[in-house]
Amino acid sequence: MTTDIQTEPERDERIGRPRVLERLVVRPEIGALIGAIVVFLFFSIVTDQFLTTGGVAVWLDDAATLGIMAVAVSLLMIGGEFDLSAGVMTASTALVTAIFAANVGLNLWVALLLSLLFALAVGLFNGVLVMRTGLPSFIITLGMFLALQGLNLGVTKAVTGTVQVSGVASAPGYESVGFFFASTFELFGTQFRVSILWWIAFTAVAALILVRTKPGNWIFAVGGAAQSARAVGVPLVGTKIALFMTTAFAGWLVGNINVLRFTTVQANQGIGLELQFIIGAVIGGCLLTGGFGSAVGAAVGALIFGMARQGIVFAGWDSDWFMLFLGVMLLAAVLVNNALRRRAERVRR
Repeated sequence: MTTDIQTEPERDERIGRPRVLERLVVRPEIGALIGAIVVFLFFSIVTDQFLTTGGVAVWLDDAATLGIMAVAVSLLMIGGEFDLSAGVMTASTALVTAIFAANVGLNLWVALLLSLLFALAVGLFNGVLVMRTGLPSFIITLGMFLALQGLNLGVTKAVTGTVQVSGVASAPGYESVGFFFASTFELFGTQFRVSILWWIAFTAVAALILVRTKPGNWIFAVGGAAQSARAVGVPLVGTKIALFMTTAFAGWLVGNINVLRFTTVQANQGIGLELQFIIGAVIGGCLLTGGFGSAVGAAVGALIFGMARQGIVFAGWDSDWFMLFLGVMLLAAVLVNNALRRRAERVRR
C-alpha cells in the first residue's frame, strides 16, 4: 500500500516579490535621505538653536530658493543636459523686473510678465541651439552665462549709473505681488517665508510629472538613451527644449522671490550659484551621465545645504568649513549614486 504525499513546490526566488531593501535601493533619493537624517541629528545634538522653531525657519528659508533651482536642474540633468547659466539667470530676471518696475514705472505684475517672457526666451534659445548644433550643453550655456553676466552689468550701468537697481518697494503693485513672492506666514508662533511653500509646491509638481506622466518617462528616456528614445517615437528635441525652459522658469521664480524680498538687486548676483544647483541635484541622486535621478532627492539635497550652512553658523564655527563639507558631500554622493545605479540595474533585471 502506497500513499501519495503531496509536497508544496519550492518557490523560485527569481520570481518572488522584491524585498523591501531591494525596492529601496532603486530609489535615487535614498542616499540623500540618509544624509539628511545624519546632518539633522548631528546639528540637533551639537547646537541648541538648530531644532527650535526659529532655527527651523532659518534653515528651511536657506534651502528654499536653492531647492527650487536644484529641482529644475535635476530634471535637466536626468534629461542628459547641463545649464551653467542658471545662476546668472536668477539675477537677470530680477534685474529685468526691477528695471521695468522701478526705473520705467510699470506695474510690478507687468514687469514680472516681461521678465518671465525674457527667461523663457533664453531657455528656448539655449535648448534650440543645443539641439540644432549638437554641441555639448556645457559649452552653449557657458556662453550664455558670460553673455548674461555682461548684459546684466552693461544694461544696469546704462540705466542706473551703478551696478544695482533699487526702489522696487515703491513700484505700483508691490503689495499684491509681494504677498505671493515675499510674504511670511505664521506657524507655531514663528514667521516662515513663503518661499518655503513655493519650494514644496515646485518639488511636488516636478516629482508628479517625473514619475506619473508620459513626459516624465520621456525625460528619463532622452537622458538614458537618446537615440533609442528617438527611434521609438519620443519627442527628443521638444523634451530637451522644454527642460531648458523649465530651468529658466525656475531662475525667474527664484530671482523674483529674492528681488521682491530685498527690494534691490545687484548686477553681479548669482555668479557661482549654478555649481551649487548642480551639487544639490547630484547629492539628491542625479548622475552626471543622465537618465537617473529624482526631483524629491534634489529637494533633499538642497535641504542638506540649508541645514549644514546654518548649522555651522549656529555652532559658531568658521563658515569656511562649509566648503569642506560641500566637497565631501559631493564626492560621497557621486560614489553612492553610482553604487545605487548599479544595484538598481541588477534588481530590475
